[in-house]
Amino acid sequence: MSGNDFIKDRRNPRHLSAGGPSADPLPVDLIPVAGGGLLHRRLFLKSGAVLGSAAALGAAGTFAFATYGEESATEMPPMPPATPPWMKMPGGPFTNYGRPSPHEKKVIRWITSNQSSPGNGVSWTPLQDLEGVITPNGLHFERHHNGVPAIIPDRHRLLIHGLVARPLTFMVDDLLRYPMMSRLCFVECGGNSNAGWNPRPLQARAGHLHGLASCSEWSGVALSVLLDEARIDRSRAKWLYAEGADAAAVGASIPVAKAFDNAFVALYQNGERLRPENGYPMRLLIPGWEGVTHIKWLRRLKAVAQPMMSREETSKYTELVPDGTARQFTFVMDAKSLITAPSLGKKMRGPGLYQITGLAWSGRGRIARVEVSADGGESWAEAELQEP
Repeated sequence: MSGNDFIKDRRNPRHLSAGGPSADPLPVDLIPVAGGGLLHRRLFLKSGAVLGSAAALGAAGTFAFATYGEESATEMPPMPPATPPWMKMPGGPFTNYGRPSPHEKKVIRWITSNQSSPGNGVSWTPLQDLEGVITPNGLHFERHHNGVPAIIPDRHRLLIHGLVARPLTFMVDDLLRYPMMSRLCFVECGGNSNAGWNPRPLQARAGHLHGLASCSEWSGVALSVLLDEARIDRSRAKWLYAEGADAAAVGASIPVAKAFDNAFVALYQNGERLRPENGYPMRLLIPGWEGVTHIKWLRRLKAVAQPMMSREETSKYTELVPDGTARQFTFVMDAKSLITAPSLGKKMRGPGLYQITGLAWSGRGRIARVEVSADGGESWAEAELQEP
C-alpha cells in the first residue's frame, strides 16, 4: 500500500487492511507520512527527537510503521517473571570511577590511522549506538596529527603574547580561579562525511560515515576575559594564532572578532576535566566552527595583524575549487543532518513499530526544521524537533 493509496482512501479507513483480507482494520487516526508509512497519533512520542543549534548537535525523529504486519512484541501469559540469579546474591562492590557494562563492549570508537605513523589518524563516534545529543567523553571522536601528548598539568603553560600591552602566562590552576562559563557545543572535523564524495554510495554504519562529529557540554573561561586582561591592541591585532602542545604543534589562525564573540578556553567536558585525547589540560572552543580551530592542548595565543599561514591553513584544511585555486578560512560548519537509526548493522526484530531518529546541526544558527523521506525523496514529512 502506498502513501497515495492511503491519502486517497483516508475517508473510509476500514477498507484499508494491514495484512490482507483477514487482518484487523487500521486505526482511524492514522495519518500519511513520507514513503507510505503510517504515523499513529496515539503512539507518537515527542521525546523521539532533539533540536540542534549553533552550539549543539540536534536530533530529529518520528515514529512510523516499518511494515503493516503484526506487532513485534510477543504476547506473554499474565504471570510474574522467574527470579533471576543476580537477585539471589549480593551485588558487586563500589567503584572509584564508573565504567560501561561489559555487555556494551561493542559500543566503541572505530579507529583509522596512518600505518606508517600510528599517531596520525582519527577515531569515529558510533553515532548509531547512542541516543540523545550528548556524546560520552570516552566516545567523542578523535583527530590527531602526531599522537596524544602526555602533558604534566603542573608544567603546562598558556602564553598570550604578540600585539598585547601585557604578555601573560597562565598555569592551569590560574585559569581554574576565573569565573567559568558552560556551553553545549558540537565539534566537527572538516573531513567529516568525506565518504559522500564517492561516486557510488558507500554502505556503512552512520558513525563510520559521519562520526567525526560529537557534542558535549564544555566549561571554561571566556577568551575575551583573558585577552582584555592582556590588553590586546584591537586597532592592530585582527587575528590570533592558536598553537597546541602536541608533537605536531598544530595551529590555526582565528579572527579576533570571533575570539571576543563566543570563544573560550575549555577545562571541563561534560562536568569532568578534559580527557587527554580531547585536549587535557586545556583546549580552545570556537562554537560552530571547523574542528581544526578548536586547538587541543592549547599552549599559546599570539595576537597578530595577519593570518600566520601555517601548515594547517595552507597545505591542509583548504578547499579545492574547479579552477585549481583553493578556499581558505571558510571556518563555519554548515547545516547537516543524518539518520542514525535504523542504521546498517542493526537487525530489525520483525514487523511492528520502529522509531526513525537522527541528528541535525549547524554552525550558522538553530535548526528550525527537519524533513524525513522514506521513499528516496519522492515525498517528505516534517519531523518533530526537541531541544536538548
